[in-house]
Amino acid sequence: RIHVMAGRVPVGTERAAVAREMETTFIENLRYTADLLSQEDMIGLLEPINNRITDPRYYLNTPHHAAAILEKVGRPNLKLQLDLFHCQIMDGNLSRNLEMYFPLIGHIQIAQVPGRHEPDSPGELNFPYLFELLESLGYTGYVGCEYAPKGDTLEGLGWLRSYWESRGLQHGGTSK
Repeated sequence: RIHVMAGRVPVGTERAAVAREMETTFIENLRYTADLLSQEDMIGLLEPINNRITDPRYYLNTPHHAAAILEKVGRPNLKLQLDLFHCQIMDGNLSRNLEMYFPLIGHIQIAQVPGRHEPDSPGELNFPYLFELLESLGYTGYVGCEYAPKGDTLEGLGWLRSYWESRGLQHGGTSK
């Protein structure tokens, strides 16, 4: 799986003024890319990145837009990389978005909102609920942790040990 970047709106240009041209170019590039990736049995991932905080010029910024692009491209080896941090900032309604876009999802990423730290840091998102929702939907892929740990890496993974314990799992996620 490889993240296929969408590009950025040129400096000094209004998004609306270049939206049609950028979409046409992006769709053409994605078809070409998907065909190359299919030769290697690879999946391309489109990640909407919020333009409110992280990158104001990033072209693809909502799961709705990504889903529309994926439909227009029409290649089965292109999927949605849904980063819950970006999705919450742009749209909220994570449960509904996960349910609606589940068939398109090829990868999930997480970080707490607003600080982009560990899932158990103070913030807007209830990760135990979201993890259980992903399980109930049948998600079996990886969950990428794209956050800035408040301390060192091992400290930053303490939430995972606590989550596993709350689910009756041993370290590493294996059943007791």
